[in-house]
Amino acid sequence: MKKLVVFSLLLLFISCTGNKNMSPSETAKVVAESFYHSDKATLKNYTTAEGYANLSSIQEMFVEDKNSESDFKVVDEATEGDVAWIKYSTAYDPKPGVFKLVQKDGQWKVTHNGPRDKGPF
Repeated sequence: MKKLVVFSLLLLFISCTGNKNMSPSETAKVVAESFYHSDKATLKNYTTAEGYANLSSIQEMFVEDKNSESDFKVVDEATEGDVAWIKYSTAYDPKPGVFKLVQKDGQWKVTHNGPRDKGPF
């Protein structure tokens, strides 16, 4: 019985820490690293359906070694309501990238950045 209680508390603790609300820049870092390291499960968890479809369709061209360091840096960030824009740089690409994020159910997710989307930078 004692083991069951300890196991239940441990499981509760682990499940609570897994649902951490991340900032847009933290989410962007997770998405960039999962994209370059071909971690499709993590990529799918932190993107919208449109964002995942867009990123996974070009992912194979950009896969890096899983042990390589991304050196992810936020260059600029802008948030307006439930939409955020993150301009970032990585060691994998000399040109900075831009992610558009939307907040869904309290969690920031990278979504498709269409040609008509006018971001702040």
